[in-house]
Amino acid sequence: MLKQFFTRSRSSSPLPPCSASAASPSAPDPLPPPAYSVIDPSSNPHGNLTVVELFQSQGCSSCPPANAHVLSIIDDPNLLILTYDVTYWDHLGWTDTFGNSKFDDRQRRYAKALNRRSVLTPQVIVNGTVDGVGNSRHELETLIGEAREQATSGISFEVDARRVKIDGPEGESGLVLVVYYDPRTVDVAITQGENGGRNIPHRNVVRDVKLLGNWQGGKEEFSIAGIKRDDDDGLGAAILVQARPGGPILGATNI
Repeated sequence: MLKQFFTRSRSSSPLPPCSASAASPSAPDPLPPPAYSVIDPSSNPHGNLTVVELFQSQGCSSCPPANAHVLSIIDDPNLLILTYDVTYWDHLGWTDTFGNSKFDDRQRRYAKALNRRSVLTPQVIVNGTVDGVGNSRHELETLIGEAREQATSGISFEVDARRVKIDGPEGESGLVLVVYYDPRTVDVAITQGENGGRNIPHRNVVRDVKLLGNWQGGKEEFSIAGIKRDDDDGLGAAILVQARPGGPILGATNI
C-alpha cells in the first residue's frame, strides 16, 4: 500500500494517513463546548451555513477520533456537517457500508484544487477552502474559524416548498448542488479490518450529490419540487452553491 503524506500550506506537520499498520486510537475524552463564535441562527435562517465535510472510511483506524470531534459539533445551527465515506481503503479487510466511489472523486477534486499530493483519511474540508485532519478539537475549531474569515460571498437564500431563490453578487457563478444525507445516528458494528471489534456512530452520512443547475450571479430561482425523496427514507437535503468542482463553497442552506 502506498503511504503518502500531504501537508497543509500553513504547517509543516504531516497529515497522518490511514495505514494498515496504524494502531487503533482510543475514543477521545468528552469535549468542552465549541470555542468558535456562534451566530444567532434567527438572523440567518437560510444563508451561508459553514460547510464542514469529513472524508473518512470505516476501514481506517485513524478516522474514529476525527469522526467523534465532528459529531460533537453537529447540532450547531450555523454549521452544515456532511460525512462522506470513501471506498479506496476497502481492500484493508472491511468494505465500508456507506462507501461510494463518487465521494472518492469529490475528494480527489479537492486534492487537486488544494494542491495536495494525495487523498488520505481522515480529511476535514471547511467551505471548500481550508483542510486538515480533524483529529484534535483545536484544529477543527481553527479550520472553521479560518474558513469563516475567508468567506467573502454575499449569497443569500429564500426557500419554500417548491423553489429556492439564490441572490448574490453579479459576476459570480457556481454549481447548485443538492446533497442528500441521513441526519439520524447509525451505529455500525465493524467486524473486520483495522477497526474490527469497534462500534462506530455515523450521522449526516451523505447518500447522494446531484446537480440542480448553474447559478450565474445575481438573483435566480431553481425549482426544488420533487427533488426531495420519500419522507419515509428519513433523508435530509441541503443546497450547496460551489464555485466549481473542488472549489470554494459560496453558500449553503438546508431545505
